[in-house]
Amino acid sequence: MRTHLRPAALVAGAVPLVAALLVTGCDAPSTATASVPDEAFSGAGFTLGPRGGIELSGASREAVTPAGSYPVTAGRAHTFARPDDKLLVVLRHWPQERAARGAAHRMPPLDEPAVETAFLVDTANWALAELDGHPLQWLRRATIRVDTTSATVGDLTHLTLSGPNGGRPGQPVKPPNDPACAGLDPSVNRRVVLPDVKPGTAVTQVLTHLRRQCLNIQYASRPDSGARPGTVHSIVVPVAGQSAPVTVVPASAPGPGAGDSVLAEPSRPVTVVVAR
Repeated sequence: MRTHLRPAALVAGAVPLVAALLVTGCDAPSTATASVPDEAFSGAGFTLGPRGGIELSGASREAVTPAGSYPVTAGRAHTFARPDDKLLVVLRHWPQERAARGAAHRMPPLDEPAVETAFLVDTANWALAELDGHPLQWLRRATIRVDTTSATVGDLTHLTLSGPNGGRPGQPVKPPNDPACAGLDPSVNRRVVLPDVKPGTAVTQVLTHLRRQCLNIQYASRPDSGARPGTVHSIVVPVAGQSAPVTVVPASAPGPGAGDSVLAEPSRPVTVVVAR
């Protein structure tokens, strides 16, 4: 059985976007989830098109509760509240009502904001996140963001969370506790060094580099990319003062490249695009 969830209609704004995950916040109201023991969580899946139409599935779908939908402008992420004992899943897409107007074959105009729809997952235990069947990372009391705004019409993205009882291989690895990242103001731009990695690099290796610089991260997937499925296809870094982000992997020219220092906006997540 699958549960079909639709985000509410939203107002228009301004946004030039490119692709896909990020932070937690405490200024948006949260919705309490049903009480489900950690050991009972085995798996839940989210199927998402570029214009909403989110489908929820999996044996532990009762542990998932909607946490709201909000328009987002200029590529900035909405700050959803995340209780300490929950996982937060944030899915970015274009407004669903646009498809109802018969315009699904066209790209949304620049004056229409994307939408972020969030869900709270009631498990304080480790869960393995997979994007289109490829492992991303182990999560615990954390937030994961996936963006489908650069996907084509009819292209579906699948995010799966599997607990220790879900039969997935691998051992949970605790995220690094970097005190240098604690207390950083998300509204203040700061200098970062663009990563020097190549297409086909393992996702875990890229995450280690980006986390070391306290960067916010979101994911996207790309089919038929030429790269080995499940590896990094590209990395897109928003730069302060520029509406269009910089594609670092593969290098874009002209513009900043690997090893260069740029002024980053913490409120705009770095996108790790995974080859499907």
